[in-house]
Amino acid sequence: MTPKRPEGAGAFPKPVESPAPTPPDPTQLYAALDLGTNSCRMLIAQPRGNQFLVVDSFSKSVQLGAGLESSGLLSRASMARTVQAMRICQQKLKRHKVKRMRLVATEACRRARNAGEFIQQIKRETGLELEIIQTEEEARLAVISCAPLVSTKTEQLLVVDIGGGSTELVWIDLSMVAPRERPRAIMRLHAGFHPPESPFPAARVVDWISVPLGVATLRDQFSDVEDDAARFALMSWYFEENLAEFAPYKDEQKREGFQIVGTSGTVTTVAASHLGLKRYDRTKVDGLRMTSDQIDKVIRNYLELGPAGRRRDPRIGQDRQALIMSGAAILQALLRLWPTDRLSVADRGLREGLLYAQMSADGVLEDGPF
Repeated sequence: MTPKRPEGAGAFPKPVESPAPTPPDPTQLYAALDLGTNSCRMLIAQPRGNQFLVVDSFSKSVQLGAGLESSGLLSRASMARTVQAMRICQQKLKRHKVKRMRLVATEACRRARNAGEFIQQIKRETGLELEIIQTEEEARLAVISCAPLVSTKTEQLLVVDIGGGSTELVWIDLSMVAPRERPRAIMRLHAGFHPPESPFPAARVVDWISVPLGVATLRDQFSDVEDDAARFALMSWYFEENLAEFAPYKDEQKREGFQIVGTSGTVTTVAASHLGLKRYDRTKVDGLRMTSDQIDKVIRNYLELGPAGRRRDPRIGQDRQALIMSGAAILQALLRLWPTDRLSVADRGLREGLLYAQMSADGVLEDGPF
């Protein structure tokens, strides 16, 4: 099945993920590391035109937030797993002689009472300096990573980043921006949700919210509910309750010109299941447009499989099977509320946003047509 691309977005190239043909110049390399509630991920890349070329990458499920919901602390076991992953990242950074980098931690470290001590432990044992970023910056970085997938026909945009410990939603008004400039206007948000006056057409951030519920924290909230279908329904309605004050849902909105872009392991897993992929293929998933009916069909299939069937399903994978239903509950709640029946799937997120932001700030990305 051939994925549908967003209208007008095909000319905006995606990050190239094939290895560089020759050893890259270390002075041109940038790194971005995202330590979340569930995973530790890193990209090393170099600027290439108005995009970037990925030179090396790393991704590992470390379950840093395991037990955090009940104790308020990062456990010794989860910290040990994370330090081990960070050592691998440090070796990659050293091997490539990377000097420009941003290494950030998100919701688990924002919430844990012992996060400061843990950050110091990582620095002591690996030499890497992590910074804990706040929710607005996390949301902003997720938004700019999705700029290549924004259609030139989009006037109202919702970007949703479903994480392990939190979910960020940003509503953006693009109606005053010329259609061909809309993806570029999203990219300019690297300077902030409310940048200073600029001669360029601006994307207006109408509202944004960070809900302290992600795939891991939402699952933990309802871990005592034994019935699979009941647990799923409760998770979905509970997440919807936490969106009561988010502006897009206060009034009826037009469906025309709306686009929702979802970035997370949940969204890409649902897309892979929809496509029937036996092996995950980013080129088929990133930019795919799915209807709400197609997403509902996948979720119904997950419920029919039950916990045992989901564990055996290769499209879900061992790392994702324990979290897929809480993520699906979030996704279903959003599609009930947002006035569109389509979702653009983004296999990109905080790491790509960190890279774009660093490169844009340094002026090393070309400003040519997308």
